[in-house]
Amino acid sequence: MSNLKEEIFSLIKKFFDEKKEKESTSNDLRVSVGYPAFDEKEVISALDSLLNLRISQGKKVETFEKDFSSYVGTKYGIAVNSGSSANLLAICSLIESGMVKKGSEVIAPAATFTTVISPLIQYGLIPKFVDVEMDTYNIDPDEIEKAIDEKTGLILVVHSLGCPANIERIMEIAKKHNLPVMEDCCEAHGAEINGKKVGSFGDISTYSFFVAHNMTTGEGGIILTNNETLDSILRSIREFGRLKEYKENKRFYYTDQKLKNYDERYIFTTIGYNVRMTDIAASLGIEQLKKLDSFNNRRVEIAKKYSEGLSKFSDYLILPKIPSNSFHSFYGYVIVVRENAKFNRLDLVRFLEENNIETRGFMGGNLILQPAYRGENIEIFGGLKNTNFILNNTFFIGCHPHISGKGVKHVINIFEDFFEKHK
Repeated sequence: MSNLKEEIFSLIKKFFDEKKEKESTSNDLRVSVGYPAFDEKEVISALDSLLNLRISQGKKVETFEKDFSSYVGTKYGIAVNSGSSANLLAICSLIESGMVKKGSEVIAPAATFTTVISPLIQYGLIPKFVDVEMDTYNIDPDEIEKAIDEKTGLILVVHSLGCPANIERIMEIAKKHNLPVMEDCCEAHGAEINGKKVGSFGDISTYSFFVAHNMTTGEGGIILTNNETLDSILRSIREFGRLKEYKENKRFYYTDQKLKNYDERYIFTTIGYNVRMTDIAASLGIEQLKKLDSFNNRRVEIAKKYSEGLSKFSDYLILPKIPSNSFHSFYGYVIVVRENAKFNRLDLVRFLEENNIETRGFMGGNLILQPAYRGENIEIFGGLKNTNFILNNTFFIGCHPHISGKGVKHVINIFEDFFEKHK
């Protein structure tokens, strides 16, 4: 059996070696927004879990939680089945702990993804949208401070597309007003400010491991915190709302005023979910995390080449800026069409798509305009001028490690073709 297993693993490695060789000589110049960059290590790790019949949440999930929380610099990591679930449970735990009261307002950026905001509404909180900075496209600290009032219960920061928000300044504001901070890092794996990873500043943070992100488990997410109470609540609500002290390998019986000597595996102390990560997904995550820094370095390298090649068009395009003392992990390469351009965003996006360069808008643009949020109880602070500009003029393209040197040149060549037609 052992020899057969080794033979299977050897064949998997051979498959990926041949795949790499074929890709290196390929003339396919399609540049996608995201791509799952993995090899035999992830496949063998996942297959090992299957062969050992470890397919639900188990030891590999525990290992991944410890590895990832250690990488970011927090005490606790609670792995779940998606970044969306991570956000949902994070908000739930803040309410369950009493750190945030139902009915309070949550200051958040209007230019973000839907699953940042939906859990707030689902848990009876009121999103209070503020504007973003044009340099980083992240929530503006000045707008946060002006928006705080007696109804404010939480500051929700999103590190958009791998670019760190000004979280140090935001933490100073939060401390001044005694407010908790949640960081959504779902697109910012490995991003840093002054050598400190995003996700380690606030009271709680979330990550997504969706297939297109900087590292992947296929689907998956994780919640990080240094707060022991939040950790305990999160582990319970992740798994049906089970008794927090439940130990899988020991048998105890629960007793209170109404239940006598009942199997503690079926004691539920709060309303919960089933959003556990599987050991199969964690198998991928353990190996992907080992590669994350090299993946990110390649993303930065590609982004730099894009900027060098496109800087000649800076009269019409705004290219990404990296905040000082920060590491931008470049989930995507953001491009803004200036107002004085002889073309609009749609003209450029259509041309890129026609030439095999995939594009995406800036997440939900201005979420208050999205059909799902019309009529919801949402507050708007200020005019959201920058948010609306981003909605109409911004998009991003891929800069993931799978893009070859030929692919980078193709992107620059297609931009040159476009500007030749729009002199």
